[in-house]
Amino acid sequence: MDKNENEVFDSDHFLKNLSTSPGVYRMYNDKREVIYVGKAKNLKKRVSSYFRKNLDNTKTQTLVNNIAHIDVTLVTSETEAFLLENNFIKKYRPRYNVVLRDDKSYPFILITDHQHPRLSFHRGSKKLKGQYFGPYPSAWSVRESLRTMQKIFPIRQCEDSYYRARSRPCLQYQMQRCAAPCVKGHVSDEEYSEQVKLASLFLKGKNTEVINKLIVRMEQASESLNFEAAARYRDQISALKKIQEQQFVSDTQEELDVFGYAFRNGIASIQGLFIRDNQLLGSKSFFPKVPKGFEPNEVFQSFILQFYLAGNKSIPKQIVLPLKLAEQPDIEALLSKEAGYKVNFYEGVRDEKRRYLQLANNNADNALETQQNQQKSMFARYLALEAILERDEPIKRMECFDISHTSGQQTVASCVVFNRDGPLKSDYRLYNIEGITPGDDYAAMGQALARRYKSWSDDAKIPSILFIDGGKGQLSQAEKHFESWPVERKPMLVGVAKGTSRKPGLETLILSGSYETVPVESDSPGLHLVQHIRDESHRFAIGGHRNRRQKVKTTSTLEGIPGIGPKRRQTLLKHTGGLHGLKKASKEEISKVPGISIELADTIYDYLHS
Repeated sequence: MDKNENEVFDSDHFLKNLSTSPGVYRMYNDKREVIYVGKAKNLKKRVSSYFRKNLDNTKTQTLVNNIAHIDVTLVTSETEAFLLENNFIKKYRPRYNVVLRDDKSYPFILITDHQHPRLSFHRGSKKLKGQYFGPYPSAWSVRESLRTMQKIFPIRQCEDSYYRARSRPCLQYQMQRCAAPCVKGHVSDEEYSEQVKLASLFLKGKNTEVINKLIVRMEQASESLNFEAAARYRDQISALKKIQEQQFVSDTQEELDVFGYAFRNGIASIQGLFIRDNQLLGSKSFFPKVPKGFEPNEVFQSFILQFYLAGNKSIPKQIVLPLKLAEQPDIEALLSKEAGYKVNFYEGVRDEKRRYLQLANNNADNALETQQNQQKSMFARYLALEAILERDEPIKRMECFDISHTSGQQTVASCVVFNRDGPLKSDYRLYNIEGITPGDDYAAMGQALARRYKSWSDDAKIPSILFIDGGKGQLSQAEKHFESWPVERKPMLVGVAKGTSRKPGLETLILSGSYETVPVESDSPGLHLVQHIRDESHRFAIGGHRNRRQKVKTTSTLEGIPGIGPKRRQTLLKHTGGLHGLKKASKEEISKVPGISIELADTIYDYLHS
């Protein structure tokens, strides 16, 4: 939206009083939204450059045309400026900044510090005592590693509460994947500790040392005629040697991150390889949001800063870069300060680092090509769907609703969002449905729509097309919700009904108003797009429902009683012999529990027997 004359930013007046100190500036549009964040050693000099008469950069011209207000924050050093700029970008996600979409912390494998340590998946702050190994590039790679280790080292991976409650070995012991330290007599503390030490060495990449130790143990067991133990050691050695053959191991690089980079047609692809304890733990692709007009070097520098300053990434001592950063010495110093030790950047590397860099660049290039092909495929699907629905205007945004419940209980409605690039997961929403007749999907749909679309004035949330997973009944709920909206504001409503056999390809599209069915070929790219958004809404609804159902399972029945906190719940269960005993107790018996009055006993009894 263009600014009117009353909203034109007075740059001369603003620059006249602007400080020459280092600092961070935030640019706002006329809706008071932050559209750009930048830093400068000299604020006046840097901000003045945006308002020169002859701007040759299209990105800068577009940005300046949308400025309605500028805020500045003074800092005392370049390091503070880097940190504050990164925090603002993370907070506001401005339209004209490069934004890294991945801000999750990376997972680790944890060996806990217990009498009988546990091998587990860990994400987040390292508050628990124990040994941490990683970070791994994805949760999948951690779980795969844990599955592999379970076959080699009989160390427990169960929760502590489960471990403490055992009176006999579980199925994992029967499958020879746990030594059952939870039950006395199955494994000695010394034997278990030895397996934990071997697992620790394995995670540090010292496979050869582990194999040599196991060979010694196997020979000792054989000499002692303990052939059963010798066979177990033999199987461990065999499994480790097989892994060693498959594993990509670095001889000299203990801690190293390597980044490959490809940039074409305004799309950036960055591939990270993560090496810890002489092992390549895995790789990950990144596709940061790149506004028009950014140079490749600017994009990569923004990525590096956001990646390591997010506060949840491990900073290694060595980082291999595909190109030289514009402010490389300053960024190197900043990361060293954040990590608490010297961090070195390498570019134009040799030998082993060069092989890793070439591998990362090849993967980045391949990922970029795949991404571009997916975008072409998505664009073709949108064109086909526009033709099927005979739309004159292009589809900018689509949303789809689905309902999930079990016999009417813990009903959840999902809303998934697609734009021209595909799923827009940041806009997905789940709605817990309350106050309806159990199993009434029509009422559930009506409630979800009312909560999602409260006003037609919110342009950003109104889709071009709203898909409803269901037939005419579900579609009529959507029509009812939107009947009072102005015609030009209403989304196009389309029902997606499954065929009689409920097989993919037999779906029927139903248009609102006329309830006319639209014939679609089963191999149509447009139908594939509809199936994609419908399946995604179904998946998201089922996931939300399962989480809600699990939460109900793990929530005490007593938590819904007013006036009953954790201490009173504990006292009630203790004096009545558990929930079953409490339900059988009379009002008089409940009132005899310490801290429970006659009035409160009445409330508890009525609640449990309502």
